[in-house]
Amino acid sequence: MSNIHHAPQAPVLLSFPTPDDLAAGLAAFILKAQKDSITKKDRFTVALSGGSLPKMLRGLVNNPAVKWDKWQVFYVDERVVPLDNPDSNHLACTTHLFSKVNIPKENIHTIDPTLLDKLDDLSDAYEKELIREFAQKDSARFPIFDLILLGMGPDGHTASLFPGHDLLAEDDRWVAYLDDSPKLPPKRITFTYPVINHAQRVAFVAAGEEKADTLRSILDQPEQGLPSARVKPVYPGQLYWFVDDAASAKVQYQRSQLKL
Repeated sequence: MSNIHHAPQAPVLLSFPTPDDLAAGLAAFILKAQKDSITKKDRFTVALSGGSLPKMLRGLVNNPAVKWDKWQVFYVDERVVPLDNPDSNHLACTTHLFSKVNIPKENIHTIDPTLLDKLDDLSDAYEKELIREFAQKDSARFPIFDLILLGMGPDGHTASLFPGHDLLAEDDRWVAYLDDSPKLPPKRITFTYPVINHAQRVAFVAAGEEKADTLRSILDQPEQGLPSARVKPVYPGQLYWFVDDAASAKVQYQRSQLKL
């Protein structure tokens, strides 16, 4: 019976009145995932994105329930720039979160800044960083993150997986690079779909009326195939959408209540 193939579970849409309500609900959700993971294996593996996401993690600041020493943090994607460059996702996460909390520096896994001129070596090195964390611990063809947090661009991209790009079809590598991103800066590394889709939990975070049309396309018309609509965690993984009411205003998809 264990070999029965399960279809991916339907996404769970959670819509909150305001961005502050969203941030509070997201923090509660992350803490529940943290508790489950630490109880099970004494660590919590998380992958973060850049963009507007780091600001939405403010509910974790000054929160005594967060066990930062148990977190192992990776980046879903990263711009190939120095770590102190304004375009760096690591800088954004440091500015809005890590500089305000007591997380061990060695628990945050950044790209190797000495390899910025060698995209192939850079992505290989980051893949090896994943292998070091996940090999034997979560033995599978791909790493199994406890939680991956994603953003959604106005074009429907997520991570650095853009509409019409060749990387949408990458199904072997864990980490891939691109030098032709339609959004600046052009050089980036990114998790591929198999890594994202093997997580226990994947949560998109989107707020604001400017997200409304794209969110409607992804949830009500997934057959359009926008990159964000291709995130479908392998069973028993679960996909969540944490949005505010402005972002979900045009969506017909059924809303759920946050259950912890």
